[in-house]
Amino acid sequence: MQVSVENTGALERKMRVEVPEDRISTEVMNRLQSMTRTTRVQGFRPGKVPLKVVKNRFGTRVREEVIGEVVRSSFYEAITQEKLRPAGPPQIIHVDDGNGEDLVYTATFEIYPEIMLSPVEKLELERPSCEITDAAVDKMIQVLRKQRRDLNPVLRAAAMGDVLVIDFTGTADGAAFEGGTAENYEIELGSKRFLIGFEEGLVGSEAGAEVTLKLKFPDDYRNEALKGKPVEFQVHVREVRETVLPELNDALFASLGVNTGGLAAFREEIKRNLEREAEMAIRKQMKDMVMKALHESNSIELPQSMVDREVRQVQQQLIENLQQQGLAYDAIESAEPSLFKQEAQRRVALQLIFAEIVRQNEIRVDKARVREMIEKAASGYENPSAVVNWYYSDQKNLAEVEALALEDDIVDWVLGHAQVTEKTYTFDELMNKRQTEAV
Repeated sequence: MQVSVENTGALERKMRVEVPEDRISTEVMNRLQSMTRTTRVQGFRPGKVPLKVVKNRFGTRVREEVIGEVVRSSFYEAITQEKLRPAGPPQIIHVDDGNGEDLVYTATFEIYPEIMLSPVEKLELERPSCEITDAAVDKMIQVLRKQRRDLNPVLRAAAMGDVLVIDFTGTADGAAFEGGTAENYEIELGSKRFLIGFEEGLVGSEAGAEVTLKLKFPDDYRNEALKGKPVEFQVHVREVRETVLPELNDALFASLGVNTGGLAAFREEIKRNLEREAEMAIRKQMKDMVMKALHESNSIELPQSMVDREVRQVQQQLIENLQQQGLAYDAIESAEPSLFKQEAQRRVALQLIFAEIVRQNEIRVDKARVREMIEKAASGYENPSAVVNWYYSDQKNLAEVEALALEDDIVDWVLGHAQVTEKTYTFDELMNKRQTEAV
């Protein structure tokens, strides 16, 4: 077999393969002879059909099958011989059967790039830490009480913390604008969820009051047409409701899953939950930080075929996420692929970087970590052991968890070799940091 390779791009290769005719004809003849023993043809006894008859009837089809198989097998023999690593399936752009002469075809494909990793030891990373304080526990208890609050109508002036039921109409430059009008709208004074000055302007109002609020949209307002503009709201107060929080008693504790131990046990359970949440947030932030650092510190030529496949994957994942939420996905389905290109390029780059780290450092999947991840996922189901068995009984299901576990192993390896400094955050600071970095 003769092979020649032409570089047609940074990563694209055009390979010409010539396969001797006797390799094909020998295999064709072997198959036809085998068929004489199994083929049934009218006028001949089973197993006694002449080779000539079988060849006349099935020769063309058998030769086509053999050529297809030889092209596939010889392609892999050729790339092994030439020490090439295709990044995707080849495009067979020409096949010349030659009618008794050698088989000649050309295949075009991209190869994986050679990656020179930037030294991980030069990466400067921050490891967040968080100690759950009594103040954090107190704040979470207030949040939980507020979720179970009663709202009682009162005949008095509104104060911060009250919930008002209002109708309002807003105008900018004398005209109404989208989102500027509502009826029976509930607003909590002090929640800071509305335009600055709106909630404050309703303090002291009573049921039945008509209030005019002259405010201004911030310069960084999300609606470009309204940025920095003056706005006037006409507000009718329908009702003032006073917030009544539930008492800290056994009934409240039981409703939140703590049936014994009173307030001390309740506080301890809240603390454990916050610690778990902080631990997950820290792990997520560290993983994102490592990925970002690896991506930014390594410049890689990306195989376009891999990027194209990942573009389709990103698009499909967005569609599936919207479907699960019951939201419309038509706009995503019909969107230009270029919209997903940047994220696809990031993912492909990280795939290649991770693969090279694994190869160079002989990192292997931690089976104990895989088991732990599966058992953790299964713990939320009625029959955890059945879920565990489901993962281990299907290699595809198991492979997905192993891939996630390997990612975590790589992150741990990077953290063990990079320059890592620790910084302590309060629980609120940690959660705000997560939200800020997610934007």
